[in-house]
Amino acid sequence: MPEWGQLPIPKKVLAKGVRDRVCVSDARMSGASYGACVLHVAPESFVDGSLALVRDGDVFELDIPGRPLTLQVSGEELDRRRAAWRRPSPRYARDYGRLFSEHVSQANEECDCDFLERGAARRRRTRKSNRAG
Repeated sequence: MPEWGQLPIPKKVLAKGVRDRVCVSDARMSGASYGACVLHVAPESFVDGSLALVRDGDVFELDIPGRPLTLQVSGEELDRRRAAWRRPSPRYARDYGRLFSEHVSQANEECDCDFLERGAARRRRTRKSNRAG
């Protein structure tokens, strides 16, 4: 889960008069100054989370008080996208990047290192995850 902060509204969107937006991400963010943010969506897209299935032009419904975030795409289309999805190649072959990729759990699992969990079987972040739809 990399960190992204202070993501500006793109210039071409600003040129159309948009001055606010909602940011939806499976990443961390150190601050936001451009509207509502939905962060730490889990499981993240790298391990087959729902955000991996989102395409340009897709519409979301966000109910902030009720908390659901719903992708307004048919189940059949999501099944098609899921069947076509391929896990990206690991970005880091060594050092902290590899350690993070292989051993840090998802945001809904507290982003903890599996080797620090007492009595837990070692698990790898690259395992097949439960899919959120």
